[in-house]
Amino acid sequence: MASPTSPQTVFLILFSLLFASLLAEPLVADEIQLDDTFKTTKNWEPTDPSAWKLKKSESGPVYSQFKKRSNYKPPHRSPLNISWRKEPLVSDFQLDVEVLSTHPDYGHRDACLFFGFQDPAHFYYVHLGKKTDDHANQIFIVNGKPRTKISTKTTPGTNWDDKWHKVRIVRRVSDGVIEVYYDDMSKPIMTAKDATFKSGRVGLGSFDDTTDWRNFRIKGQLAKPTK
Repeated sequence: MASPTSPQTVFLILFSLLFASLLAEPLVADEIQLDDTFKTTKNWEPTDPSAWKLKKSESGPVYSQFKKRSNYKPPHRSPLNISWRKEPLVSDFQLDVEVLSTHPDYGHRDACLFFGFQDPAHFYYVHLGKKTDDHANQIFIVNGKPRTKISTKTTPGTNWDDKWHKVRIVRRVSDGVIEVYYDDMSKPIMTAKDATFKSGRVGLGSFDDTTDWRNFRIKGQLAKPTK
């Protein structure tokens, strides 16, 4: 039998403490990679289901937000056309997707990407607008009031045409980094720093225009809801 101060006893005590700490503080995040080629819409939750549909194209299925005047009325001034992905709930992530603006050209022609969703009054979004101002072509937070610009860097505007474009969002919660890439994945076109919302769902859409989407991919940390 081991004495109270024997190496075996010390080891057992340390092992028990470590095991107990793991039980008390379970892991809340795991790595995930998910691809969606839009063969179905069952994993998406539009704010206005009548504004979205699947359609065929030469390159494959397209998730089309075809209705400009959405029936959705947000609680605060923020985008009107959103489809939230039902899962995953992510913290750090990289989101890649291709988007086609299907709206006639004008100064605020746009597409939007959403993340950090808590509820309809709390989330982030990226507005890719034709011409930049304080309400266009920026990164925004909706935090219980009308959207607020948080961009620290942007461009004079997003040069929309009638071609498909690649968009990437990178989010790192530890230091609040948010980066947005458009076609050129070597240099972000927008940046921000904010860690108000630590995790949340992601989404696609526009402020009040029309858009098509394909080849969605997200990878990063899968967060579990904690109370």
